[in-house]
Amino acid sequence: MTGAKSTFGTTLTRAGSAIAEITNISSPKLTAGEIDVTSMDSANGYKEYIQGMRDGGDVSVEGNFINSDTNGQVGLVTDFNAGTVQSFVITFPDGTTWTFSAFVKGFELDDAEVEGKMGFKATLKVTGKPVLGITAAPNLTALVVTTGTLIPAFAAGTYEYVAYILTGVASVTITPTCATADSITVDDNVVATGVPSSAIALGAAGSVTTVEVVTTDAGKADTKYTIHLTRA
Repeated sequence: MTGAKSTFGTTLTRAGSAIAEITNISSPKLTAGEIDVTSMDSANGYKEYIQGMRDGGDVSVEGNFINSDTNGQVGLVTDFNAGTVQSFVITFPDGTTWTFSAFVKGFELDDAEVEGKMGFKATLKVTGKPVLGITAAPNLTALVVTTGTLIPAFAAGTYEYVAYILTGVASVTITPTCATADSITVDDNVVATGVPSSAIALGAAGSVTTVEVVTTDAGKADTKYTIHLTRA
């Protein structure tokens, strides 16, 4: 299970108004300068550095040009001509956001072709600190492994556990509880809250079987718990 998400449905807003028909958008690119602090007594004759000033980079935007999108696409041209530093928010389908301020560094329409569509490209220069926001699906309120004890003891905000299983036990079930999640999966299989999963087969004695328990909610990032089932 990769946890990867589709980016279809990603949106970009300018001053609270959605920019229409975007086909491609990049995220802020966080980089930092480097400051050489090497001295005559630097250890082992190696150069030493500390982090310098940070930069949010550029955000590239492409889409189908809509001349009636006055608060979105046309608004980018207005910002460019006025040199306005505007507020922008990128929102991904899982609820993750980038919030940043930027000025329009470039704007252009695509070349006109006989069978081509009219598109646009814009470059936004991030100024100041971009903020990454992550809204996660709810935590579990309980997590139980039959015949095994979680180490450490279960806590909603602890996401990785070991459960030691006796040698003679060949399979276990896992019971997750979260009444507010849209769905819960155990080992990629949907399980109702408070209901044991189907039997999970363990490996040979001395092996470790890793299982993921995931809560999902529409418009939010998944919340994942990892259990390492260790057979004695």
